Amino acid sequence: MSGINGRWLCAAVVAFAAAMTGTSGAQADSVPQGKELVILGDSFTANGWNPLSQEKKCDHGDTAWPVQLGALMGVQGTDQMWNQSCPGASFDTGDGYTLKVQAANADKAGAFGPNTKLVTLQFGLNDFWGGAKQSPWNSIEHCFYDVLGGCGPDAVAAGRMTDPQNVTGTEYAARIGKIITYIRYYAPNSHIVIVGYPELFRPDQDSICYDIAGIPATQPRGRTVVEYLNRLDQAGREAATQLNLEYLDARALTAGHGLCTPQQWVNGVFDPKVNIAGLPFHPAPQGDAVVANALYERYAR
Repeated sequence: MSGINGRWLCAAVVAFAAAMTGTSGAQADSVPQGKELVILGDSFTANGWNPLSQEKKCDHGDTAWPVQLGALMGVQGTDQMWNQSCPGASFDTGDGYTLKVQAANADKAGAFGPNTKLVTLQFGLNDFWGGAKQSPWNSIEHCFYDVLGGCGPDAVAAGRMTDPQNVTGTEYAARIGKIITYIRYYAPNSHIVIVGYPELFRPDQDSICYDIAGIPATQPRGRTVVEYLNRLDQAGREAATQLNLEYLDARALTAGHGLCTPQQWVNGVFDPKVNIAGLPFHPAPQGDAVVANALYERYAR
């Protein structure tokens, strides 16, 4: 995190001194006051795309939950909100817009400070876990269209999918721990919230369904996809407990509104019944509204 090495070193030194002396230490006068709302996350946070563009950039959808949350807080479009979320982002997998990069950019913008109310993190689907060579999202995408092979336990045994058991709360906490220490030190009054993923499928499903142009397509052997989502939800909860963070259970908030449900809050593939221009398999405006409202009511009023 080269952009904040000076502040990181200062935080580490002061924290160590406080531990040795029993005092909290005074923050330097040069520390920014911070922005009220800081958003870090992946495509489920940014929720924007242009299907006709080949350019990779951090599009933010007009109805994505950070936009709706910012409007509720009265900071959308002002310098009191910093949204670093980006499609394809991860904790630390690859060389793209990782949590480390996002936090460094937020820090350079003076986003972390005593006036910061809320910092959110929504990551995990794009990461490699437990030494695996592909992410849960890669596995899920391949499985959606693997009509013959399917996505049951045999897919893991055959090497088509990585084992969901690789996803653990201990690894989750280890991957974000240093960043959380940094944010907590420089934004001491903020709520730091891990935002879970919304419901795509019920936790007990074996088959999975999705819409293509409004027509349902079913994958009868989809249990491993569901297990990935179950494990990510569990790992996020466990990491929040281990690091003394808040956890927003977006899955519970959107229960019963996953893919192929009567009141669907997730986009299909060019699905005119829900949101034809929406990012496939990501939240529709209604799903994002529920998450935004919950964050506002619990942490940002």
